[in-house]
Amino acid sequence: MASPKMFDLSGEVAVVTGGNGGIGRGIAIGLAEAGAAVAILARNEEKNRAMVDELTKAGVPAIAVQLDVTRRDDLRPAMEAVERKLGPISILVNNAGIAIMRSTLKFRAEDWDRVIETNLNSCFFLSQIAAQAMVTRKRGKIINIASEYSRFGAQAGIPYAAAKGALVQTTKTMAIELAPHNIQVNAIVPGWIETDMTVGAQSGKMFEEIIMRTPAGRFGKPEEMAGAAIFLASHASDFVTGSTIFVDGGYAIR
Repeated sequence: MASPKMFDLSGEVAVVTGGNGGIGRGIAIGLAEAGAAVAILARNEEKNRAMVDELTKAGVPAIAVQLDVTRRDDLRPAMEAVERKLGPISILVNNAGIAIMRSTLKFRAEDWDRVIETNLNSCFFLSQIAAQAMVTRKRGKIINIASEYSRFGAQAGIPYAAAKGALVQTTKTMAIELAPHNIQVNAIVPGWIETDMTVGAQSGKMFEEIIMRTPAGRFGKPEEMAGAAIFLASHASDFVTGSTIFVDGGYAIR
């Protein structure tokens, strides 16, 4: 039988990339409220400081490391900084992402590279760094934030869709390899969530189409992503790996 203790993250150390706003913020707050110490890895120093202040109100240690996840040489030093200040990392949430919505005929090579580097490559390399340490401790949780675009096509944003689709396959393959080491790797697919990234879709014809397709009849809120993340970060999911959980109000099933 499940008990609150199964979802207790006390003593755990969680890293959330892009955790100073939107979905990442909602997940970071949820992990902190469940008892985990939380490190935010994100670019904006001002937002990072504000997020640390908010997290410490939950009564857990929290830090922020300024990081652009596209700078590969900075990834390992950032993770090492977290371990020095908070202890061994047991939870990694790969949330940082960008979307550039432009047609195939007009997409620039530098924008393609930036989207792929942010949404896919950084997730792999951060997971690799985290897993190398987790293997020695025989435990760990890696959570990748994917997208509905990993399942459906769209009129624009091909590198975003490609990256998120590849991230789901990365999740499955990494899960198989790391399972013998008691490391679980899973993905969460958010639906349409009220964030800065979706502002353009929160009104007008596109909004009406989204609402019509979403059985719940609304956009989700960032804090509603926390429940799935807490589950996947906790002992409650120790026998769950390689899975993709849709938190989308039913959007994907209609």
